[in-house]
Amino acid sequence: MNEAFSREERLIGKENVEKLKKSKVAVFGIGGVGSFVVEGLVRAGIGNLLLVDNDTIDITNINRQIHANIDTVGKNKVDVMKERILSINPEAKVETSTEFFMPGSNLIDNSLDYIVDAIDTVTGKIELVCKANEFNIPIISAMGTGNKLDPTKFEVADIYKTSVCPLAKVMRKELRSRGISKLKVVYSKEEPIKPNDGDYKTPASISFVPSVAGLIIAGEVIKDIVSIENNG
Repeated sequence: MNEAFSREERLIGKENVEKLKKSKVAVFGIGGVGSFVVEGLVRAGIGNLLLVDNDTIDITNINRQIHANIDTVGKNKVDVMKERILSINPEAKVETSTEFFMPGSNLIDNSLDYIVDAIDTVTGKIELVCKANEFNIPIISAMGTGNKLDPTKFEVADIYKTSVCPLAKVMRKELRSRGISKLKVVYSKEEPIKPNDGDYKTPASISFVPSVAGLIIAGEVIKDIVSIENNG
């Protein structure tokens, strides 16, 4: 038994720990949500990861992104996250891409066992879902976490059963027009809060909201891969 995952093995069994070790998950968007998704995945023993993000760490990321600190400002998010992953599990295999994911990308293939969508652009999110459907790869998408203050309002649902979230509304429309019948998402039922500085283009954020969404997503990925449910 790998001592780092010994307590997890007691919970889900050796066979499932080995399954996680062999699985490959792609995380698109390594920001407030995505960085915590990756953190949850690597600490649960996912052995193969593809990290995709074209951005560098900014000083304004420090309040909510797990890889962001004074020393990492200016560095590529995927590079910093890879270093963090290997400091947690040196046996993990990590691929990185600084591609800005849009239609025409060749990053998705049959080597992936799961896809996490934690990116911001609707065009990119729609393309990810379409690609996942094309390759028959499970996918989960993060809806909006900006302008929110209550982490207890997050729910896991199909996109067509969501409400309140403005991003989810746009996604429902776009996916319906493309004939996509389902999509697992994490979304918040909290009404968005208006930033007090009048800047509505840049979402406001706080440490404990996107992080919670990210860990919820990580949990869903792990449970789906090993096909387990919490029966209380």
